Amino acid sequence: MAGARKMHVIDSHTAGEPTRVVVEGGPDLGEGTVAEKRERLARDHDWVRTTCVNEPRGYDAMVGAILCAPSEPGCVTGVIFFNNVGLLQGCVHGTMGVAVTLAHLGRITGGEHRIETPVGVVEVELHEQGRVSVENVPSYRHAGEVSVEVPGWGVVKGEVAWGGNWFFLIREQGPEVESGNIESLTDFTWEVRKSLARNGITGKDGGEIDHIEVFGPPGDPAVADSRNFVLCPGREYDRSPCGTGTSAKLACLHAEGQLAEGQIWRQASILDTVFDGSVRLLDNGMVIPRISGSAWVNGESALIIDPTDPFRFGVGGA
Repeated sequence: MAGARKMHVIDSHTAGEPTRVVVEGGPDLGEGTVAEKRERLARDHDWVRTTCVNEPRGYDAMVGAILCAPSEPGCVTGVIFFNNVGLLQGCVHGTMGVAVTLAHLGRITGGEHRIETPVGVVEVELHEQGRVSVENVPSYRHAGEVSVEVPGWGVVKGEVAWGGNWFFLIREQGPEVESGNIESLTDFTWEVRKSLARNGITGKDGGEIDHIEVFGPPGDPAVADSRNFVLCPGREYDRSPCGTGTSAKLACLHAEGQLAEGQIWRQASILDTVFDGSVRLLDNGMVIPRISGSAWVNGESALIIDPTDPFRFGVGGA
């Protein structure tokens, strides 16, 4: 394997949702902010993404990340997240995965730490036994009671909110939110996403709404307040309750007067894993969500990029 390149990765999952973190062997992303390095990664080094998350090494539900030097003072690392179709803005479940990865590597111990992401600095607190709390970026409801005509479903109403990604949040419409309906929920939310784009419905400044979130009653009200199904940009569903999606939900609940500062909201995923969330208020009307969940390191390996391998950058990679 003369000329082969290796990338050292750590695998974890947060409440069922996978994260693969490149910790060594990635490209030089240069100087500047993590947001600027994200642009460089997308423009010049998309092979990192496809190598990590595309077949034959990965699969569509895999979320990847690459560590990089932070530009903000006091941050333990910078991180850029990606999935099967492109780069993400923020990723709370992935940030929890990064926290337990850094602990596994001996780079951090329990307590509070700062991590720079493309959408700003997030605060993380590492607890015992893989429990992680993330203070996310400022989140807010952009629009309430938005209606869109969806083929086969008629008028679907929802809210548009930012929680680190743009979300369209739907309450108790479409298929029942339960694990036996994953295929029909995927079809429904994909049609909603296409209909939003077709009708020019976006987030602030034309931001693409690339996550669709449907809510229903919890399986066990003693454990959670709600159960969700979240469609991610690559037409895969989030196995966790989705940290940025839960942040968007908290912002909407607060905007409706249904969630007070510091009040706990327990969000269950389609797999009935749970994130706990609360908000801290900002003077500008936005909220800082605090999301807590559990993550586990479950793999460590070196990805070998052999120049003779036709799929060395993954199926569909450059």
